[in-house]
Amino acid sequence: MLAVGNWVAPSVIAGLGPRISMVIGGITYLIYIASFIAPVTWSLYVVSFIMGLGASIIWTAQGNYLTLNSDETTMARNSGVFWALLQCSLLIGNVYVYEAFEGKTRIDHYTREMVSIVLSVICAIGVVILLLLRPAVSADGNVAINRPIGPIKAFTEAVRLLTRKEMLLLCVTFFYTGFELSFWSGVYSSSIGATLSIADKPKQLVGISGVCIGVGEIVGGLLFGLLGKKTVIWGRTPIVLLGFIIHIITFICIFINIPNAASLADTTDKAIINSNVYLALACSCLLGFGDACYNTQVYAALGTIFSDESAPAFAIFKFTQSIAACIAFIYAIYIGLHAQLIILVIFAILGTLTYWATERIVNRRKRIAVSDE
Repeated sequence: MLAVGNWVAPSVIAGLGPRISMVIGGITYLIYIASFIAPVTWSLYVVSFIMGLGASIIWTAQGNYLTLNSDETTMARNSGVFWALLQCSLLIGNVYVYEAFEGKTRIDHYTREMVSIVLSVICAIGVVILLLLRPAVSADGNVAINRPIGPIKAFTEAVRLLTRKEMLLLCVTFFYTGFELSFWSGVYSSSIGATLSIADKPKQLVGISGVCIGVGEIVGGLLFGLLGKKTVIWGRTPIVLLGFIIHIITFICIFINIPNAASLADTTDKAIINSNVYLALACSCLLGFGDACYNTQVYAALGTIFSDESAPAFAIFKFTQSIAACIAFIYAIYIGLHAQLIILVIFAILGTLTYWATERIVNRRKRIAVSDE
């Protein structure tokens, strides 16, 4: 539903604006989390459907709101700061759940209820904060608004935008971010926990790995936020290239450190080297840092290249990323860890090349425009 909903999101934002759209999306998250306080099977399916639609709205709206509050010189900085704040949830959430589940062999009713209540309260506070956000203000201090277009026009604009050369190239990069998102969020940490020879209590490493990924994401977001002005001078491609190098090195380390069968079930199989817990957790940090490299620069590119069409641009990004993540979660059920890593390497190469090609097209167009003036 998240993937499908991204084609509806631009129309919602065109009618309600990004701020109210984010509030509506946030409420669907709140409903989803609160449903776990007293879960009923049928209701979980219903709220999952609702949250999928809400997620598409909130992700597209926040990209639009971020773009309206930025210009070409501040988009990279703002994207980095946003990404660091977003990924704090990985760090704080994993630490809280790790402490809440510490020493438990099964999750009892009270623990599940308390965790759900705490997360619901935090989500509710977030929704209130979204409601209190000021209207978008551009760099010159004026209130920034989207171009006045109707819901149907917003949808057709999104379809048209998908045919542009720059967007088609970036879709390959989006696809890679979806593949690696599914890997670090759903495969890698659980593979560490399934490697029984890596530690006495490998299951405890799952939460710690999530914390390490969060640390890498936050450090990357803050670093690129602080280097926002430098990015304008150097360009965005070097940061994406840095993420590519880090991810390739990380994939190689995971390939030799974690057994192939670990992504499918608990295993006592040996990896190419003796599985090392410190190397595994270092890879978690690097996965997060590399992910921040790609995502912050994707946000910056969308907010500058498609500044007048940011809502449909971010909708296409989340649509493509969601489709890729869905495909990756499906094939992860059937193929081993090493095959998944090979797929990631292939798409990392393709995604980095297409990002570079897009930046080259945009920069050439800028040079031509300057020479014509």
